[in-house]
Amino acid sequence: MTATQPTRRLPLGIQDFAKLREEKLVYVDKTGFIPELTAVSSPYFLSRPRRFGKSLFMSTLKYYFEGRKDLFEGLAIAEVEKDWTKYPVFHLDFNAASYEDMDSFNVIVERNLRRIEKIWGRDEAEKDFPDRFAGAIERACEQSGKGVVVLVDEYDKPLLNTRTKPDLHERIKAALKGFYGVLKSTDQYLRFVLFTGVTKFSKVSVFSDLNNLTDLSTVNYFSAVCGITEQELLTQFKPEIQALGEAQNLTYNQTVAKLKKLYDGYHFAEKSEDIYNPWSLLNSFYKKQFTYEWFRSGTPTMLVEMLKSADYDLPNLEENVFITTQEIDDFRLDSPYPIPLLYQTGYLTIKKFDTILNTYNMGFPNEEVKYGFLNELLPVYISKPKGWSSSWIATIIRDMYNEDLEDLMLQLTSFFADIPYVLENKTEKHFQTIFYLVFTLVGQIVKVEKYSSAGRADAVMEVKDKVYIFEFKLTDNATAEEALQQIEESGYATPYLASGKKIIKIGIAFDNKTRTIGEWRSVVNC
Repeated sequence: MTATQPTRRLPLGIQDFAKLREEKLVYVDKTGFIPELTAVSSPYFLSRPRRFGKSLFMSTLKYYFEGRKDLFEGLAIAEVEKDWTKYPVFHLDFNAASYEDMDSFNVIVERNLRRIEKIWGRDEAEKDFPDRFAGAIERACEQSGKGVVVLVDEYDKPLLNTRTKPDLHERIKAALKGFYGVLKSTDQYLRFVLFTGVTKFSKVSVFSDLNNLTDLSTVNYFSAVCGITEQELLTQFKPEIQALGEAQNLTYNQTVAKLKKLYDGYHFAEKSEDIYNPWSLLNSFYKKQFTYEWFRSGTPTMLVEMLKSADYDLPNLEENVFITTQEIDDFRLDSPYPIPLLYQTGYLTIKKFDTILNTYNMGFPNEEVKYGFLNELLPVYISKPKGWSSSWIATIIRDMYNEDLEDLMLQLTSFFADIPYVLENKTEKHFQTIFYLVFTLVGQIVKVEKYSSAGRADAVMEVKDKVYIFEFKLTDNATAEEALQQIEESGYATPYLASGKKIIKIGIAFDNKTRTIGEWRSVVNC
C-alpha cells in the first residue's frame, strides 16, 4: 500500500445508500435509529449543517420503506425488523439547483412530480403543483394499499439561495407554503414524513399550514443520527487513522488528538455526544492530510456580511455566546442577529446548557471551522481579496520565530496603513476586531494564550523558545509606555517566568489620525 492509496473504499460524495452498500464502501451504521423514528406516523423535521450526511440518511430511509431487505444485511435494523413492508416512497430533492429565477424553481418541482407521476399516474384535472402532489399521494395510497412515505431533502435550499433576491424569495416561499401544506390535508394517506434542511422550520412561514411537525434537531436521542461519534471513529476507522498517522509521521494517539481538534466538537442537543464532521474526516483519511475540506465546500458570504453589519464582538464567538432555547430557532433572513443562523449552519455549536436559565452557551466547534471562518472574515474587515491573508500572516510568524521585531512592527504598521481611506471613520471596536482576527489566525501555527490569573492580555504567543506578550492602546493620546506598564502591572508574564523561555513584551499605541501604529516599545527578559 502506497501513501497515496486509501486504506479502504471510502464513500466520498456518495449519497445513495444502495450504491454504497452494493459497492461495499465503508458505512457507519445509522440504521439503529430507524425503529424509534418510524414507530409512529408523525411528520418530522431534522436540521443539520451541510455535508453532514442528511441526504445519505434520507436515502437509507427510502430503501428501508421500499422493503429492500437485501441492502440491510448485517446492519442494526436487520436484528429487529421482521416484516420489511414495501411502501410507496416520494423522495423529493431540492438540492440540485441554483434557483436563480422562478423558472428554475418550477423545473425542480416539475421534475420531482413527474418522477412520482410516472409510477402512480396523473389526473389531467390537476393543474397546479399542490393539486398534482395531493392527487399523487391519494392515488399511491389507494393503489398500494399502504400509507405514503414523503421524504423532503434540503427543503430550504430554494430559500437560502434566494436570500439576496427578496421578490423571488417571497414568491418561492409562497409556492412552497402551498406545496408543503398538502401534507396536512392528505394526512390520512401518509405513513411517514421527514423534512431535512440547514435552517430551522419554526420561524419560516412555509410551514405555517403544516404546524404539526416534530423537530428532532435538538432531541438527545437523535443527536448522532448524522455525523460520526467519537466511539464510531475509534472503533470503525482504525485502519484509516493508522494510515493517516504514518503519512504524517504521528503516533496513533497523536493522530486521534489532531482529528479531534480539527473536526470534532459538534453538539446538537443538551446531552449530545461529541460529533465529528463526516465530510472532513473522510477527506482527511482519503488524502492522508489534515485539510479544511468542509469549509472549502461552501462560502458563508451571507454570515460574514451579517456579522460585519451587526458590528458583532467577534472574540465572543470563542465560547462566549449565550442564547435561549427560543432564540436558537429564530431564523429570519431579515434579522440582524446572526447567532441562530451561525448555529444552524454549523459555524457555532452548543458548548454547555444552563438548565436554570434555559440557555445555551455557544462557540466554534473546532479549529477547522474557527480558522476557516476567521480567514473569510479578515479580508472583509480590511477590504482585501480572499487568499491575501495567508502569505502576510506567514511573514508575521517568520518574524516572530527570528525575533525580528523591527520587521514585525513594520509589517503591522504597513498592514494598518494600507487599509483603505474609506475605513477611516471606523470605530475603535472595528480595529480591535482586526487585531483579534490577525492574532487569532497567527494562532493556527503558534500557541496562543489569552488569560493569566491577573487578567487578560491582548495577545500572548509562544513561538519555539520565546513568549510574545502584546498590549494595544487604541484611545487618543495613549502611549506605548502605558501599554508596557499594563503588561507589568497586570502580571501577564507571570505564568511564563519559570518556563525558561525568553519573554518579549511589546506595547503598541495606535494613532487614530493615521489609522495605523503610532509607536511601539519592547522589553526583553531572558
